Amino acid sequence: MAVFCRAGPTRVNTMSNLQMRDATVDDAATLAAIYNPFITETVVTFEETVVTADDMAARVTTLQDQGLPWRVIEQQGRVLGYAYAGRWRSRAAYRYVAESAIYLGEASRGQGLGTRLYQDLFGQLRARGLRVVMGVIALPHPASVAFHERLGFRRAGLFPRVGYKFERWIDVGYWQLELS
Repeated sequence: MAVFCRAGPTRVNTMSNLQMRDATVDDAATLAAIYNPFITETVVTFEETVVTADDMAARVTTLQDQGLPWRVIEQQGRVLGYAYAGRWRSRAAYRYVAESAIYLGEASRGQGLGTRLYQDLFGQLRARGLRVVMGVIALPHPASVAFHERLGFRRAGLFPRVGYKFERWIDVGYWQLELS
């Protein structure tokens, strides 16, 4: 699921030394630190238990072993956020479709870094022959919807009240982007 929330008080200088690269298991603790607040404080993800660095390292390795991208954006060696794509469904007919996710640290939000990171991810997917990306968004989340639509995603479906977290039912929307 994609994530865009209010930015924190300390902002990142988005103009210099930004780099996109493949995530490594050495990034796992930082990735978990970025992700865990979304678990404990939001419905952006439906996970309910925080993840460890070992959990995150296993996730990175699993996706990369499947030939799928897990990318990070960093500045001066500090990881600011990450995006990855997993298989949409396991059946062979869906082999050209991926589901994307993006998470940015609080100080890195609202500065265009998510756009740059997602565009990088989409390039990686195109290079691997994928044709469609699905964005899955817990609703309501107007900022995430607007972000995805600015990048060309179009609403493809709605599943009312399929998630349950924080003692409430949550709708899930699906947005689709054609890569080719």
